[in-house]
Amino acid sequence: MEQLTDKDIENIKISGEILKKSLRLVASMVKPGVSGRRLNDIAEESIRKYGAKPSFLNYSSSGEKPFPASLCVSINEVIVHGIPSGEQIIQEGDIVGLDLGVSYRGLCSDSAVTVIAGKPRDPNHKKLLDTTRESLQAGIKQAKAGNTTGDIGQAIEKVIVNKGFNVVKSLVGHGIGKNPHQEPQVPNFGKAGSGVRLVKNTAIAIEPMVVVGKNDLKTSRDGWSIQTMDKSMTAHFEHTVLITENGNLVIT
Repeated sequence: MEQLTDKDIENIKISGEILKKSLRLVASMVKPGVSGRRLNDIAEESIRKYGAKPSFLNYSSSGEKPFPASLCVSINEVIVHGIPSGEQIIQEGDIVGLDLGVSYRGLCSDSAVTVIAGKPRDPNHKKLLDTTRESLQAGIKQAKAGNTTGDIGQAIEKVIVNKGFNVVKSLVGHGIGKNPHQEPQVPNFGKAGSGVRLVKNTAIAIEPMVVVGKNDLKTSRDGWSIQTMDKSMTAHFEHTVLITENGNLVIT
């Protein structure tokens, strides 16, 4: 795990604050008729206004083609990495995942929320979002020095399964700092005491991804959007969490 200096911690906190403000603004703009491209433009304008950079724009790893936007807009069965466009028009009742990253003076933060545009089509959709949000909070409670990534994963999975949903196991949270994605992996399932032990002055992105149906996924033809194979509904929430000497600090 990358240990952060005092200056790094100061800058990653600012990065997280910029991200929090920008993502909150974007989420407030989600409504039927708005395009993914419009949401992306709002996000990017907000980030740059604060003197930061969108860390997802042109991001790539492991030979992937660069991500062509600043914001991921993932709708309904698309769980992550949806590419926003002018043709991506949000409809009444859509479940809209918004995932955004910020880099400020070389320190990165990452956060995601899921919202429903207008009125839910099914009461179970609100339960899906509430469960995912609750599982994130359960995971954050376990994010402290001396605990492990398995402690986080077990807490998350317990909430999800008890509410009758399924946890995605092929996608995970991650370490974060001078790079948007780095070790360790932070799965949303696992056994207490297993995995990587957490240490102070490090940061991780905890991001439960939950599905109504089966957790089998596929990548779309665009090379980025990942969706459920059975087209069941999805939700995704994420916070960047700083591990401190006395517990943790959610910076987004």
